[in-house]
Amino acid sequence: MSDALFGIHAKALSLGRQRMDVLAANIANSDTPHFLAKDVNFEQALRAESANGSALATSDARHLPVAGHAAGTSPDEVWRVPLQASADGNTVDVQIEQAEFAQTALRYQASLNFLDGRVRALMTAITGQ
Repeated sequence: MSDALFGIHAKALSLGRQRMDVLAANIANSDTPHFLAKDVNFEQALRAESANGSALATSDARHLPVAGHAAGTSPDEVWRVPLQASADGNTVDVQIEQAEFAQTALRYQASLNFLDGRVRALMTAITGQ
């Protein structure tokens, strides 16, 4: 039911929060020796989550099939490959992490704005005002 009302945005919020948690942990550990930075491939994870639900299901024989992953699995975190090696073995590049965090925060806010507009429209339809 929520897919029909809110589309892919509910899943995007969940994945966005997960990615921001991972990126924040990277930033927090930027000075920890031998810490390996991780990331979540947002686009791939959202595509996989959508394939599990009905958001991107095909409704016509002419549509291309959507490849997904097994139901109930969560997107795997991947190790970030550093652009430049550090002496202490830490792979966190704070500027890259901050830029990725900002981009993810913008996507998160866009989904929140869409959902807010959707809820307001539903409230207007219910109350008639």
